[in-house]
Amino acid sequence: MLIFLGTITILLLAIFLGFYIKEPRRVINGLLFNLFFGSFSVFLIALVLSTGNSALMILVLIPIIIVLFGFSFGFVALMVAMFMNAKVLLKKEGRRFANCLTLFFGMFLLAIIILNMISLGQFLSDGFQTVYVGVNMVVVYLFFNAFNFLTAYFLYQFNRPKSNQDFIIVLGSGLVNDKVPPLLGSRIDKAIEFYWKQAKVTAPPTIILSGGQGPDENLPEAEAMQQYALEKGIPEEHTLREDKSTTTYENMLFSKRIMDSLKGEAYKSIFTTNNFHLFRAGLYAKEAGLNSQGIGSKTARYYWPNAMIREYIAVFVMNRKRHSIVIGIILGGTSALAGLLYLLS
Repeated sequence: MLIFLGTITILLLAIFLGFYIKEPRRVINGLLFNLFFGSFSVFLIALVLSTGNSALMILVLIPIIIVLFGFSFGFVALMVAMFMNAKVLLKKEGRRFANCLTLFFGMFLLAIIILNMISLGQFLSDGFQTVYVGVNMVVVYLFFNAFNFLTAYFLYQFNRPKSNQDFIIVLGSGLVNDKVPPLLGSRIDKAIEFYWKQAKVTAPPTIILSGGQGPDENLPEAEAMQQYALEKGIPEEHTLREDKSTTTYENMLFSKRIMDSLKGEAYKSIFTTNNFHLFRAGLYAKEAGLNSQGIGSKTARYYWPNAMIREYIAVFVMNRKRHSIVIGIILGGTSALAGLLYLLS
């Protein structure tokens, strides 16, 4: 049995590493890692039970207790954390819809907890109970998909591009009073940090400042970003402006066109953005046909939960066709079963 479990675990690890090394910008990497980790956990439990080693027993029991505690109280703890984060975020960043995602998610979790406490299904007919089960299955699917997304996201944070790049693309995020705000400044600072790191060992890269002009801005974002970089000591001849883009996808696509025009296809590039935005930006780079990995600048901790919910929603929408098929099959199947039960009753 141990040999079988060990073989499965090694096989899953090999599959995960093969997918991740080939292309780290995929949500499926999160699923493959979670499958490996689950198999590895089962292998450890089987090993402990077969050997009776007390030290291993304690080592395995700790994560099991944590997981059981998470399943028992995780929803309540997560709900409280979301409400607390919403309070801090709205106070620090202002009462805008984009800053209310943790509040809405906390309310969603509260609704799930209440519905489970009152056992809503017991008040429904057999047919509606079946549909209600389907709705619960959709919720489970969404949480499962979100968990895989978060795993893939955290794995991507370990990506470390080599210091042999020809270009660094800095993704814009908007100006405030025609000036570079701290959030955008941290992205440029990350590019500057990499620039000087590479300059110590080889030829420095060219920094492409990417961002168009918004309706409430008096100059293109790329212009203000370039000025910021120059004030930080970057030589002007090592900077380029891409001042037409209005989305992350266009940041990647239009920057690619600039690099293609200068180097053909024989170049290496990376991009910088805030770490919460890193994985989705990588997906857009892939979509634009750009073989470029990213490095992320730090973000205030209180901003993370809201940002991660937004990132998950955006990635979910990017793959909406696949998710629509899965959700359609779940709801369609349970609805058909409900109809069959009604006809037989």
